[in-house]
Amino acid sequence: MKKFLNDAPILYEEKRTLKWFLALFYLISISFDLFYKYFFPKFIKHSAANSPGVVFYFSYVVLFGLLLVVYFFNRQEKQYLIKYVYFITFTLLSLYSDFYTYIGNPGDYKSGNAVEIFWLLLSPIFVSSRFFWVVSLGLILRYILVGFILPSPIVIFPILMIAVLSIFSYILLNRFQSYVNAVKVSYDKQLEGIVKGVIAALELKDPYTRGHSERVASYALSLAKKIERFTEEELKSFNYACLLHDIGKVNIPDQILMKPGSLTLEEYEIIKSHTVVGAEAVSKVNGMKNSLDVIRSHHERWDGKGYPDQLIGREIPFLARVTAIADAFDAMTSSRSYRTALSVEEAYKRVIEGSGSQFDPYLVEEFKKVFPVWLEIHEDWLSKTNKQHVNFRNINSI
Repeated sequence: MKKFLNDAPILYEEKRTLKWFLALFYLISISFDLFYKYFFPKFIKHSAANSPGVVFYFSYVVLFGLLLVVYFFNRQEKQYLIKYVYFITFTLLSLYSDFYTYIGNPGDYKSGNAVEIFWLLLSPIFVSSRFFWVVSLGLILRYILVGFILPSPIVIFPILMIAVLSIFSYILLNRFQSYVNAVKVSYDKQLEGIVKGVIAALELKDPYTRGHSERVASYALSLAKKIERFTEEELKSFNYACLLHDIGKVNIPDQILMKPGSLTLEEYEIIKSHTVVGAEAVSKVNGMKNSLDVIRSHHERWDGKGYPDQLIGREIPFLARVTAIADAFDAMTSSRSYRTALSVEEAYKRVIEGSGSQFDPYLVEEFKKVFPVWLEIHEDWLSKTNKQHVNFRNINSI
């Protein structure tokens, strides 16, 4: 779940789930202790109620003190850590209570409580395989330690019970994950369809850029993968951002966008506005917020002479630096209204020459390594384009 928590709706659901989880945790913990220490002895066994000891009060001081941890992690937007802190703290307190109470008389040891069942059965609601395994294996390890230190054969029963309940809990987790993944796949397909629709609209406005967005995305994604520092979700978001990197050009008048000659200073300023307009246009789209810098900053230069913010060097977001190389390479190897395409060899040479001035030197070195892949992408697009031209001529000849 952690990797999705930058998405506001998911973050909201995590917070709401955590609130219910903590409310039930305290309710079940307090109710169990009241029943076990007061109600059960007095009304069932008809004996004197057990007086809470030092360990009892210490445990609740610690557990209620954890509310400060909840407040801290909420401020840090790290809610996903809270459940781990509570489980580990609860398990350590339970171990301490068992050892403190029964270390001298292991024959009186009684195992298990309702809170442990609560942990097992409700762990799937966070849709986290890691948390599920921490809870299941953590509880089994707890009873193994108790059985080893006390020692007591009674621990075999709770270990078996935990194993059975863990199977049931895993089935619930698996179903929850299946539903979440189905919703996510549906959302991704919808977002992909919207992105492709926007690109198609942009290409109708500027036919010279047909295929540009897809090629830039292919180039940039292959370079980002080569670097091996991004997750699958980050790469997916980056791909969408690359596809939409020129979306702001829908705001550029046609007579400027497709002008065959040189632009005036005023016209160039209007062209430059597409980065800011594009970033603002997709700023409210969930799943794109972490990649807005790609759209805004893909025309920044390493030497600070780019636009719109004249960022210098590492001030430029890393993935925007990746996109800058991909965008420049495709622009050079594509025909435009004001010039014909350069050869891939010449474009390669100019990217190398731009190291340290226009482009990040580190990324230029990585570009050299991934260039054969870029060459394949370029040749595939040329092949597709030639086939489309042949088909178009055949249709006209009928």
